[in-house]
Amino acid sequence: MRARAAGPIEILPIAPRSDGMEAFIRLPWSIYHGHRAWVPPLIRDVRLMMDPERHPFHRHSEVQAFLALRDGRPVGRLAAIHNRRHVAFHEEKVGFFGFYECERDEAASAGLLDAAAEWLSEQGLEAMRGPTSFSTNEEAGLLVEGFDDPPAVMMAYNPPYYERQLEAYGLSPSKTLLAYYVHASEPPEYLVRVAAIVERRTGVKVRQLRMRDFDAELEIVRDIYNAAWRRNWGFVPMTEEEIRHMARELKPVVDPRLTLIGEDPDGRPVGFALALPDFNQVLRRLNGRLFPFGLLKALWLRRRIDSLRVLTLGVLEEYRGKGLDALFYLGIFRGGNSQGINQGEFSWVLEDNVMMRRPLERMGARVHKRYRIYDVSLRASRSESTPGFDPRR
Repeated sequence: MRARAAGPIEILPIAPRSDGMEAFIRLPWSIYHGHRAWVPPLIRDVRLMMDPERHPFHRHSEVQAFLALRDGRPVGRLAAIHNRRHVAFHEEKVGFFGFYECERDEAASAGLLDAAAEWLSEQGLEAMRGPTSFSTNEEAGLLVEGFDDPPAVMMAYNPPYYERQLEAYGLSPSKTLLAYYVHASEPPEYLVRVAAIVERRTGVKVRQLRMRDFDAELEIVRDIYNAAWRRNWGFVPMTEEEIRHMARELKPVVDPRLTLIGEDPDGRPVGFALALPDFNQVLRRLNGRLFPFGLLKALWLRRRIDSLRVLTLGVLEEYRGKGLDALFYLGIFRGGNSQGINQGEFSWVLEDNVMMRRPLERMGARVHKRYRIYDVSLRASRSESTPGFDPRR
């Protein structure tokens, strides 16, 4: 694919393991200079994600990265994503964009989105959705509310003006994702009471992850995940290789006291929940590097982590509506409190998922961040005719 000129802006398709890819990876450091709430990602992690030979997502799908240059200087980036497993599972011809970063440069933003839209159209897709990097199994959503506080681990952050850039292009909000925050030095009395009733009625008991049997536990988590989330919006079953890759990346920060499996009276696994210590509190101090001294700093700083993020909670369909979430939440509260963690984030939760939101709010959790996913039809005209778009703004 050739470079595309858009006035003084040049949009370059970027190849893996190239100098352009290094510029793509390092661009956020110039975008977020002076942003106190931004958490620099580990450079090695982004480099790994964008490497088709090392990250399992590329085994079944395609990714094309783009870099926007103004006068030869990188000012924006974006990746177009053809997630073939999403297309097959949902039977919809939707492509995605992610890794979006851009200066206050509307022409660069529109040029990047145009490049992604054109590439996805060439793949036979009919709509573009994002931001997701690569899918809802990783970072998803554009932050639109809650800019003052740093994001929790594996959650996105961006400047407020990104919302205007995407909407000026013609992207429309399709889903809103909520992040709930709670602070409690002990489990809420309501939760303790409900959990006792649920355990008595169902016979389900929650236990901690057995790290010594990590591979066997991983099989349990995979089976429950692919069964329990099948009907969830945006869900795509993870391949065996993707599950093992994610487990390998997360294992150093997994705390068994915060990773719980629910079993019925016969010992059959019926649900699981995963919370992580908020390792972003450490990443903020590393500036993207673990070596040569960042690893020692990380080991020292992780002892000071005082927050967690509940990433996921799910139960098999026959156990839904029985209140099992209370058992998992109580276990996470106790696991966190036992090590001095008295606050945390539950994220993300779909705004229209009342069944998930109601118990969180009963526990005293409040929404403190909002994210959005956007859609645009690839059959519609793009930036050159988008009403209200003015590249000089």
